[in-house]
Amino acid sequence: MSFNLADHWVWDFWLADDGANFHLYYLHAPKSLGNPDLRHRNARIGHATSTDLINWTNHGQIFDGGAPGSFDGSATWTGSVVRDDAGTWRMFYTGSRFLSADSAANIETVGVATSRDLFTWTKQPGPVCVADPSLYETLGTSSWPEEAWRDPWVFRTADQKWHMLITARGKDGTEPDRGVMAYATSDDLETWAVQPTLSASGAGFAHLEVFQVIEIDGQNHIIFCCDTPKLCGARQGQTGGIWTMPVGEMPGNVDFSKARLLVDEKLYAGRVAINRDGRAYLLGFNNVTSDGTFMGGISDPLPLKIGVDAYLELEAQA
Repeated sequence: MSFNLADHWVWDFWLADDGANFHLYYLHAPKSLGNPDLRHRNARIGHATSTDLINWTNHGQIFDGGAPGSFDGSATWTGSVVRDDAGTWRMFYTGSRFLSADSAANIETVGVATSRDLFTWTKQPGPVCVADPSLYETLGTSSWPEEAWRDPWVFRTADQKWHMLITARGKDGTEPDRGVMAYATSDDLETWAVQPTLSASGAGFAHLEVFQVIEIDGQNHIIFCCDTPKLCGARQGQTGGIWTMPVGEMPGNVDFSKARLLVDEKLYAGRVAINRDGRAYLLGFNNVTSDGTFMGGISDPLPLKIGVDAYLELEAQA
């Protein structure tokens, strides 16, 4: 595997590219916890760099969680990195606050940290974006055990407006088939306005995790994840993993019923990276073994191609 830590589980990750180095930001938690399921309550963000997406130099944890009871007082989860016009890098990440040690109930919100060099990060007061209960499901309004508002993917459009795609749950639809892509906008990366969802409930996903939008050969593609237990509705009984679909101009409404499995859940939290030769590759974390044991660690890059129907596919390996 491309990146792994002997004494920590490694899973979700995201990338930034400064032109010379690829910067990998990854979730990790100590294996001394014993049970890998506990990693979610103890996640912190680490940092590694590479010039080729294969050989990585680890730089360790970038910041700690917040004080107990704060929006990221339990854990710091998945995010994305952008650079503003002043040259400051901004990491939008998920803050998780579990309500008790014996309950799965947690509230997720979006925080931000800033850096001038992608190495030293300073958390800013937060959260900066939270679920709007008039638009999205919140904790206690359904049987779902969490207030889903995580995995922010931030990008800019030609009109200079910033956009954030967020893992969330819709207010309507048959439970648990309420996974949606939440949406927020900003003019300055500081003040965010939550907007109505860009997708509808009922696409067969109880959650749609770890969004990425990327343009390859002039075509936009969405990458996201949903595991087997969270498939529902028309997709119940199928196998989960990393999903993808071609889309039009973003932001725009997305019909996730058209999504297609790219890689089954032996890999998860997939990210597409463009190497220095301009080729697209998929990376994911090594999810579970054949007996269901969690593995962790990030895969080597897998080459991608565009299929005849415009969907992303893995290239056949020799």
